[in-house]
Amino acid sequence: MMPLRRGAALAPMAGATDKTMRRISAGHGAVCTVSEMISAKALTMGDKKSPKLVLGGGGGVPYGVQLFGHEPAVMAEAAELLLALRTRRPDAAHFDFIDINMGCPAPKITGPGAGSALLKTPELAGQVARAVVQAVAGEVPVTVKLRIGWDAATLTGAEVAKRCEDAGVAMLTVHGRTRQEMYEPGIHADEIARVKAAVRIPVWANGDVASAQGALALLAATGCDGVAVGRGAMGNPWLFGQIAAAMAGGEIPPAPPLARRLAVMRRHVRELCEDKGEYIGMREARSHAAWYLHGLRGAAALRRMCCGMERFEDLDAVIARVWEYQREEA
Repeated sequence: MMPLRRGAALAPMAGATDKTMRRISAGHGAVCTVSEMISAKALTMGDKKSPKLVLGGGGGVPYGVQLFGHEPAVMAEAAELLLALRTRRPDAAHFDFIDINMGCPAPKITGPGAGSALLKTPELAGQVARAVVQAVAGEVPVTVKLRIGWDAATLTGAEVAKRCEDAGVAMLTVHGRTRQEMYEPGIHADEIARVKAAVRIPVWANGDVASAQGALALLAATGCDGVAVGRGAMGNPWLFGQIAAAMAGGEIPPAPPLARRLAVMRRHVRELCEDKGEYIGMREARSHAAWYLHGLRGAAALRRMCCGMERFEDLDAVIARVWEYQREEA
């Protein structure tokens, strides 16, 4: 596996970790980034939208492209197609590793047998991993993101991890919940630790990391080599720098002042519009802006304003309202 700085990675999230968020996160200290998940089946069937999810790079840090699927032959073919795209477009489509999704709990992914459904069939999970490793033939490392199991009676995370290691996978990221638990309640650090103890390759812990102190606690509880941050980074990209400082034993930087927070939000939305056009960018910006405004005075009303944004200048109206609330509070 390529060397990573000590710190936190940006975990892949469908509908969130596009090239804009990857740039923002890397610029604030994420040690690597991963694309939104891409359907192996769609790639092999010539879908025109799927390759676009690869483009844009990782923001200057190691960047992985995540594939999902459950058929070893299809996953292998998709990996080969990704390498071919990387060769044809070395600037726009460069990536450093391929990540296999064995963790997504969404029914539309697990229904056909992909994502976390692979945890129900450890042998098949190992076959999928081996097929992708053999397809890339050492050109790029292969990693896997998985959960601790399908449900409380099927805690197969450690077994799947060992099968992936035997297949040649270079690194694992483990989300500390079962598929049945989705995103609630809290994670099971002891089960992540069990996966870590079962393999010799690097393991990164994932789930409920919302502060630098929380990252340190998770590392201490699991013995993992790093942490991957997903929802905790939404509207909070400076979390990556805070975690890196904490892991280095330094002073944790404070949260940025409001003016800086709003400036980063504005930059994020502007770049979304530049990357995707104003029509799509502003619709996707609605949720991102709401995350940046979380916890502020008048947050509920501000979220409602965000939901109505259609043009970039609508964001400036939201920002103006933020300052009005601040003056009222003062």
